[in-house]
Amino acid sequence: MEQMNITSAQYVDLNSTGTNTCIKIILDGQEWSVPLDHANRHYAEILRQVEAGTLTIEEADNGSE
Repeated sequence: MEQMNITSAQYVDLNSTGTNTCIKIILDGQEWSVPLDHANRHYAEILRQVEAGTLTIEEADNGSE
């Protein structure tokens, strides 16, 4: 799999419940919303990059995107 150029990542809490619902990323200059699903290739790549130490996922803002 080719490496994705993810330049930022932030959890999103859409319902302001304190539970992350997805991750907002910037991928090749475009904003994407990635579900927290291990079967999703973007989520798998985010986790790989976090594990490699090349990406950090920021905490969610207070319910806003």
